[in-house]
Amino acid sequence: MMAERGVVVDHATVHRWSIKILPVLAAVFRRRKRPVGSSWRVDETYIKVGGQWKYLYRAVDRAGATIDFLLRAHRDYAAARAFFERAIDAHGVPETITIDKSGANKAAIEGMRADSGADIKLRQSKYLNNIVEQDHRAIKRIVRPMLGFKSFRCASILVAGIEIMHMINKGQLAGLKEQAWSAADQFYSLAF
Repeated sequence: MMAERGVVVDHATVHRWSIKILPVLAAVFRRRKRPVGSSWRVDETYIKVGGQWKYLYRAVDRAGATIDFLLRAHRDYAAARAFFERAIDAHGVPETITIDKSGANKAAIEGMRADSGADIKLRQSKYLNNIVEQDHRAIKRIVRPMLGFKSFRCASILVAGIEIMHMINKGQLAGLKEQAWSAADQFYSLAF
């Protein structure tokens, strides 16, 4: 788009703009996000950062709407607990959480139930998690050609931008008028 207008912009400049602007847009999107369902599917996927695999925790509801995401360096109890606390703070306590056979996720949910007394039904089934497994593909399709990230900080910011665009494409931005908005118009509306 810039080249069409006669403006020469290096890819490093676009990267620097993204690192500065995406955290602001992510904060605005979180405030304007549509409510999600009470039945969550949670799973983690891998993303290469600095030549090492890191873990992207993701949750979607029964309808496929993205609930939350969090990039962590390790796949352990602390990472799972941080993810669940962040998702529950943003969307409230779910009725049901479906996970695969991950022991860290199970321990984190049981720890949260014991600490808060919340009545969360826990299901462990890899087949019921197909919704979130298929939703990983949209993120992987964009991240794979990038050949990984160099730093964890940049990776978490850029993954947030990718997730925001994915949620916009799924129609999760609230507060729009009755007319049909394109994804670009919805993204642009975050700046106002």
